[in-house]
This record gives sequence, C-alpha cells and structure tokens, in this order.
Amino acid sequence: MSASAKPPARSGAASAIGWVLTIGLNVVAPILTYNTLTEDRHWSEFSALLLSSAWPVLDTAITVAWRRKVDEFAMVTLVFMVITAVVSLVGAHTARALLVKDSSVTGLFGLLCLTTLLAPRPLMFYFGRKFATDGTPASTAWWNDKWQYEGFRSTLRTMTLVWGVAYVAEALLRIALAYALPTKTMVTLSPVMIYGALGVLAVWTAWFGRRRAAEGERRQAEAAAVARAA
Repeated sequence: MSASAKPPARSGAASAIGWVLTIGLNVVAPILTYNTLTEDRHWSEFSALLLSSAWPVLDTAITVAWRRKVDEFAMVTLVFMVITAVVSLVGAHTARALLVKDSSVTGLFGLLCLTTLLAPRPLMFYFGRKFATDGTPASTAWWNDKWQYEGFRSTLRTMTLVWGVAYVAEALLRIALAYALPTKTMVTLSPVMIYGALGVLAVWTAWFGRRRAAEGERRQAEAAAVARAA
C-alpha cells in the first residue's frame, strides 16, 4: 500500500452503529447514570462511578462479539472511570478536594499519553483508528498498514505528545486555581477549562493532521516526478 493510498469505502451502517455505541455507551450513558444515581437516588460518588463503569464494559463486550477484537477506546474509558472511582475515595471530601481530584484525573490522562510514547505505538494511534475508520477489517487493516510510514508515525507521536503535555498543564493549572479562587468560581470555571482544552486540542489535531497529510502528498509527488525524469 502506498503512502497516499485512500481508505476503503466506509460502510455507512457500520460507521453509524459504531458511533452510536461509542458515544452512547462510553460518554452519554455513564454521565446519565452517574447524575441520576447521585442526584436523584443519593448514591455515593464511588458507588455511582462504579456502576457507571459497566457501560464501557458492555461496549467492549459488544465489540468483541461483533468484530472479534477488543476496542481500545472503551478500555481507556473504563480504566479512567476506575481511576476516578479510586481517586474519589482518597483524602478529604470537601468541595475543593473534589475539584482537585477531578483535575488529577485529566492530569493522569495526560501522563498516560506521555507514557505511551515509550510503547510500540502511542495512544493517539488507537484513538485515530477508532474515529478514522468504521471498524471493519478492511478499514482497520488500512489504518494499521499506515504505521510503516515514518511520516505517519511521527505525526501520531507528535499528537500524543501535545495532548499529554496539554492535559498535564491544564490539570496543574486547575489545581492551582482551586486553591487560589473561591470554590463557587471554580465550580463554574473547571468544566469550561476541561471542554475548552478539549476543543482547542481537537481543532489543532484536525489542522495538524491535514497539514502533515498535505506535506506527505507533496513529498510523494516530488519523488514521483524525480523518478519519471530519471
């Protein structure tokens, strides 16, 4: 497969089902379950988080049964819900402490990104495969095959590095602000910072990915021109 090879035609039905399962079972269902149990049923945070983590487990089970493979996105979501549940039990349970604990979870995600730079493939390789393919064998094989190209590897490692550094910095800033600002202010500011950082990183990732892809296509065109001339 050449560096410029296009992905196989995506299955609209497979993509739609995959997106519904991913967003519904890894994001929407855990949040709704947690909020319902803590606000309406008055469950403890730990118990609510523990039960909420069943949704990513269900997503993983469905993926294994449907596509005969483990979905890394659901596994990462599950790991961080478990980490969040454990963190919620540590230390004091004041409003400020909860804000600090919330910040530490995003900081741990940043550290995970940086740690995977030492692994054979960084975390963004698996996240990219989740959202750039429809999960079918053909599209998954296409994505996996791109790893042989140095430019592709460099791009994903750079993305992973930027996400890791950004989330560690964001977590440290929120922890500092949790002690510097009134708790009432941070309750409002904290989610703005979380989703603001995510939005900025998403926009940068899309821009950087397009830029690197264009550079790769230009280099390949230049090499082809040289080969024709020779």
